[in-house]
Amino acid sequence: KPSRSRVRQDTPVRPALNARNVPSPEPLSAKYINDTLKVLHKLLALAQEQGVVPHVPHVKGLKTQKPSFDFLGFAEAEHLIETSEPEWRPLLLVAIKAGLRQGELIGLQWNDLDLKGSKLQVKRSIWRGVTGLPKSGRERTVDLPASVVDALRTHRHLRGPYVFCQEDGQPLTSGKMVSPLERSLRRAGITREVGIIGWHDLRHTYGSHLAMRGVPMKVIQELMGHADIAETMRYAHLSPETRASAVQQLDQPSPLTLAVSGIATEGAHRGHTPNAAALSGSANH
Repeated sequence: KPSRSRVRQDTPVRPALNARNVPSPEPLSAKYINDTLKVLHKLLALAQEQGVVPHVPHVKGLKTQKPSFDFLGFAEAEHLIETSEPEWRPLLLVAIKAGLRQGELIGLQWNDLDLKGSKLQVKRSIWRGVTGLPKSGRERTVDLPASVVDALRTHRHLRGPYVFCQEDGQPLTSGKMVSPLERSLRRAGITREVGIIGWHDLRHTYGSHLAMRGVPMKVIQELMGHADIAETMRYAHLSPETRASAVQQLDQPSPLTLAVSGIATEGAHRGHTPNAAALSGSANH
């Protein structure tokens, strides 16, 4: 007859049963794998530089789809700022009109500001309590519009070095920034059929608005601190309203027609009208 201890060993206990029912982990995404490969490549490159390994193998990343993103239209952005709580308005303004990442907003200090010169220096990022360089790995300078400069002057406080902070002067956290944005969106009546607007969408708003106003991609890259121009090219798209306005240009007189018309008008003022051959020749030039 088996002993009781032997019976207990042979009988599955609840933790063991629960362990058997644990679902298998989900497969890693292509983006996660590519990000991991990038980190490994940097480590190997450093090892090669220090003579630890002779060469760094080339590993091709997986193909990934460009992530979709949302942004506020011009009217939405202005309405969000106008209807927001005064306490949070400067933070929203800097996010929308300076394009800082959430960690860069949290890490922004008064010493980083040059309000007289209408500029700020992005020197650090604070995420989950850890302070480090911005995502690109280097500092950058961002020029500020007058509305942001005025808001920051009004926002000046003596609670500590951080521009946006808690009551005790400690830096904000991502968790403490959720409710203020949600309240601001509700006050402005801004909703989406799918998903919600987050802090990073305000950064997308900055990039999209610059692109829609015709700012060169290279300038947008520098302002946003993108390490690769490919990141910036996502803003090369236009809003539906801008596209609709753009195609109307197709019905406007062509530059060639305007040039020929200008020649004819100039000739008429001088007392003669160019013949067809002359117009054709001028147009060909």
